[in-house]
Amino acid sequence: MIKCIMFKTQAATLKFVPKDGMKVNLLGSVAVFERDGVYQIYCKAMQEDGVGDLYTKYNELKDKLEKEGLFDRVHKKPIPMMPKIIGVLTSNTGAVIRDIINVSTRRNPNCYIRLYPVPVQGPGAAEKIADGIRLMNERKLADVLIVARGGGSLEDLWPFNEEIVARAIYDSELPVISAVGHETDFTIADFVADLRAPTPSAAAELAVADISELQDKLYLYKKRLQLLLKKRLEVMRLRYEKCMASRVFKEPDYKIKENYLKIDNLLKRMDTSINSKMKDYKMKMVEIVTMLDGISPLKTLARGYGILEKDSCVIKSVKDLKKDDIIDLRLTDGNAQAKVL
Repeated sequence: MIKCIMFKTQAATLKFVPKDGMKVNLLGSVAVFERDGVYQIYCKAMQEDGVGDLYTKYNELKDKLEKEGLFDRVHKKPIPMMPKIIGVLTSNTGAVIRDIINVSTRRNPNCYIRLYPVPVQGPGAAEKIADGIRLMNERKLADVLIVARGGGSLEDLWPFNEEIVARAIYDSELPVISAVGHETDFTIADFVADLRAPTPSAAAELAVADISELQDKLYLYKKRLQLLLKKRLEVMRLRYEKCMASRVFKEPDYKIKENYLKIDNLLKRMDTSINSKMKDYKMKMVEIVTMLDGISPLKTLARGYGILEKDSCVIKSVKDLKKDDIIDLRLTDGNAQAKVL
C-alpha cells in the first residue's frame, strides 16, 4: 500500500469527488515522508480511469437519440396531478427509496408507493431497469414512474446512459420522472424522461401533490366562492328592491290607467277628426247644392218659363208637334194641358 496525498489547492481543481473503489489516473511525484519513513505519492492532478471513453460513448449516444427525436418536447407526457400509485424503480436497500417514501408520505399520506427493485449500477443493471419499466407498463402497476438512484461517478451512473434504458423510457405509456444522481449529473435518461428531477427527493415532490397546499387552495377557493356568492346575492337583493320600488309593483294598475288615457286621447282625436271632416263635407255639400240650385230647371220655371211634354217626353222642337196633339205644360205653380191648333 502506498499512501497518496493531494493538497487543498490541487484538490479544488477536481471535477469529481474521489470515492473508495474508484479507479483513477494520477499525476504527481513520489517522495519519502521523513516522519514515518514511508513513500508517498504527492498528487497534483487526478482523472477517472476510462472517463474519456465513457464521455465519448455518452456524447455519441446523446447525439444519435437527439437526431431520432427522443428528446423532443412534443413527446413529453404530462405528470398526473393526483396519482394514486407511484411506481419507483431503484434499489430496495439504498437511501433513495427511503427518501422518496418519507417525502411522499409527508406530502400525501394516502399515496401508495410501489417499489420495483432493480440494480442501479454494475453489469446487467441497464437491462433490468428497462425490463422493470416495460413490466410496470404492461401490468399498469402505477400512474407515474420514478426512475431513481443516488449520486455517483460517471461509471456508477452509466446504466442510465444505456440505449436500452433510454428507449424503454421513450416507449413507456406511463409518465416517467428521472431522478438520477445529483443536481449537476445529467444522464441520457434525464433527456428522454417526461420530467427530470435534480434529486430523488425532488422527484417525490414533483410526483406527489402536497395535501396541505391543496387544502389551503381549496379553503381559499371556498372563501372566494363565498365572497362571490355574497356579492352576487347583494346585487340580486338590490335589483329586487329596485324592482319592488318601481311603479309597476307599487301601482300595478298604472299601466292599465295609462293605456286608458291613451285610448281616451285617441277617441277624442278621432272625434275631432271626424267632426272636422263632417264640417268640411257639409261646406262642400252646401257649395254643390248652391251650384246645382243655380242651374235647376225649377229656377228657370220661376222666371216665367215652362216645360212642354208629350207622352212624358220633353218637346224640344216644333217638329215634334202635330195639330190637335194634347201636350202637358209644367209651370212654376202647377201643371196644365193644351191642344195644338
